[in-house]
Amino acid sequence: MDTFALIVTIGVALGFTYTNGFHDSANAIATSVSTRALTPRVALLMAAVMNLAGAFLGSGVAKTVSQGLIETPSGSRGMAILFAALVGAVVWNMITWYFGLPSSSSHALFGGMVGAALAGSIAVYWMGVVEKVVIPMFLSPLVGMALGYLAMTAILWMFRRANPHKAKRHFRIAQTVSAAGMALGHGLQDAQKTMGIVVMALVIADVEDYGDQIPVWVKVSCALMLSLGTYAGGWRIMRTLGRRIIELDPPQGFAAETTAASVMYTASFMFHAPISTTHVITSAIMGVGATRRIKAVRWGVAKNIVMGWFITMPAAALVAAVSFWAVSLFFG
Repeated sequence: MDTFALIVTIGVALGFTYTNGFHDSANAIATSVSTRALTPRVALLMAAVMNLAGAFLGSGVAKTVSQGLIETPSGSRGMAILFAALVGAVVWNMITWYFGLPSSSSHALFGGMVGAALAGSIAVYWMGVVEKVVIPMFLSPLVGMALGYLAMTAILWMFRRANPHKAKRHFRIAQTVSAAGMALGHGLQDAQKTMGIVVMALVIADVEDYGDQIPVWVKVSCALMLSLGTYAGGWRIMRTLGRRIIELDPPQGFAAETTAASVMYTASFMFHAPISTTHVITSAIMGVGATRRIKAVRWGVAKNIVMGWFITMPAAALVAAVSFWAVSLFFG
């Protein structure tokens, strides 16, 4: 196996993690910034640190990505497939970032893997794709919206006699904790996805085996790149999540973040399912906003976001397939 090809593929994987960080930093902090619970730079620094910590909390999601979606390819062709999958994910991340669309970096990666695998004529584990990607893709936003609505309804009832100004002040403080929990969950989910890709590259190169533990250097490098990308910030997407869907106040921000973090921890620890942090926090914001009144949510903006969710996997798959055909000669 060409060592250069392995190094290039791992480099692109870490580059994807960086784009994942600045693309998805809004997931963790948009609500806290929009409600002025945290200043943007403080929020980004906190999110970067918690992303770093979350990356070391487990490995179940990484194993799902590396073993549960496509057949592990071999040789230079296998490395070309992995490289092309990453290119598809990175390109789609950059396109959606440019337009301020909070799409899923996770599903861009999964789409890239499927598209490159099909172009490279290796097996796709369709049952694994359906169970681990497609079903959570539909289920997690519904759960996030429903739980967000219920959480906000409970808060409104519990604090119905409280002084509104005092309550908002206290919820701004509470949002520091909920935003940290959201960032920790983001690290737990998204850093592991890249760890799974790097492990696949090492297996293809006969450097590691799936029976081994994830090397410490893989965990550290993926976590650091995600944190650096997070600190770089994703201001375009932050405006969409924090203000364009609905104007959030501190209690709503706290409810949305707490809901999303709870869904992510449950998916990670109980099901090892690689869910989209973007889908969960966006749907939680919609559910929380609907408690004010249905028309308070800008459903036109929400519709565009959801449409972006549906086209993410096929679009990334198409880019990955084209990339494979373009680079197969280079890796061959």
